[in-house]
Amino acid sequence: MASNQETTAIAEKESKDGATQDFGDNPIEVRETDHYQEEYVHGFVDKWDELIDWDARAQSEGQFFIDMLKARGKKTVLDVACGTGFHSVQLLKAGFDVTSVDGSAEMVTKAFENARKRGLVLKTAHADWRWLNRDIHGKFDAIICLGNSFTHLFKESDRRRALAEFYAALKHDGVLILDQRNYDAILDVGFDSKHKYYYCGDQVTAEPEHMDNSLARFRYTFPDGSVYHLNMFPLRRAYMRNLMKEVGFQKVNTYGDFQETFDDHDPDFLVHIADKTYIEEK
Repeated sequence: MASNQETTAIAEKESKDGATQDFGDNPIEVRETDHYQEEYVHGFVDKWDELIDWDARAQSEGQFFIDMLKARGKKTVLDVACGTGFHSVQLLKAGFDVTSVDGSAEMVTKAFENARKRGLVLKTAHADWRWLNRDIHGKFDAIICLGNSFTHLFKESDRRRALAEFYAALKHDGVLILDQRNYDAILDVGFDSKHKYYYCGDQVTAEPEHMDNSLARFRYTFPDGSVYHLNMFPLRRAYMRNLMKEVGFQKVNTYGDFQETFDDHDPDFLVHIADKTYIEEK
C-alpha cells in the first residue's frame, strides 16, 4: 500500500501530466470565467472526441451551418471555439476559408492534429475572446461560437465584452452563429438529453451534477471509468437574445435542435443566428 506521501506525489504528477482537474475543496463555488483553462486538461481534451463522435454528429446536424452560411453568401469564417476541430474541418471541406481559434491551447493543438489526419491544414490561433481583436486581425464574413462554449463566461461584463469583440471582428454585413444548451428546460423542467444532435458518443455520459441559476456543473464519465467536470453559466434563451441585440446585432433568429419552430422546453440545444444588418424575410 502506498504511503500518504507517495499518494500525494502520484496525484501531483497526474495533475502536471494533465490527467486531473482541480476545482478545490468546494467545486460548486468555482464560478470564474478564467477557470476554464484549468478544466480542459490534456486528459479531458484527449477524450473529447469520444464524447462528440464526429461521424454521428456530422450525420445528425447535416448541412445546417454550411447552408446558413452559403445562403448569406459568406466565405471567410472565424471559428472562435474550435475545440477539437469538428466544425472547422466540416467548413474547410465545404470550401470556406476558416480560421480556428480557442481559449484552450490543448484544444487548438488537438484541432490541428485532427485536421492533419484528414489531409487538411487549419489556420489556428490561441486567443481569449475578451481580447480577440488584439490577437486576431482582419474582418470576417461570419463567426461561429459552437459547442455550448459561450457558457464558460460567468460575468455579464465578460459576455458583453466577448460579443462586442465578435461584433468588431465581423464585416458590416457579418453574421454570428452561437449555440448553447437549452438551460431553460434544464432549470425549469429537468435534464433529459436525447444525445441525438451534439454529444453523440453513445459510450459517454454527460449530465448535470449541480444546477442553480448561476452554475451548471456537468459530469462527463468515459468508458474507461475516468470522470471530468465542466462548470458553466446557465444562459437563458431570452437573456442571450437580448444581449446580442444590445451589443448591436440587428436581428436574431433562434433554432431548436436545428428546427425553426419548436416547443420551448423540447430541444437539447439552441442555435442563435445574429445578423449585423437587418435582413428582410423573403
